[in-house]
Parts: sequence; structure tokens; C-alpha cells
Amino acid sequence: MESLYILVPLSVVLVFVIGAIFWWSLRSGQYDDLEGPAYRMLMDDRDQPEGRKPKQSDDPPTQAGKQ
Repeated sequence: MESLYILVPLSVVLVFVIGAIFWWSLRSGQYDDLEGPAYRMLMDDRDQPEGRKPKQSDDPPTQAGKQ
């Protein structure tokens, strides 16, 4: 029975802490755009890093009509 004197106020404090964290997340815009980051990950990035340029083949293009 004595443990209820500790657990009830502790649970009330925990509810207030969780509510404050939820309120902060709503105010900071955590739930504004739920789909944008998922689509942004799938978009093709056209800028290549400086060291990773696409390799061009050494063979000249085929000349099918000139022979």
C-alpha cells in the first residue's frame, strides 16, 4: 500500500512530461509533412560527387550506316 504513495505521483509527473514532449513536437512541426521525406529519398540526385563522374566507354559509337 505504501508503494502507491510513490507510484501515483510518479505516474502523474510522467503523464505531464509525455504531454510536454508531445506538445513540443507539435509546435516544432514534426508532423507537418509526413510524406515529403519519403519521396525526397526516392528522387534522383543529378549532382555527381567530384570523384565519381560517370565512366565513358573507350569504344567509339557504332557506325552502322557508313560501311
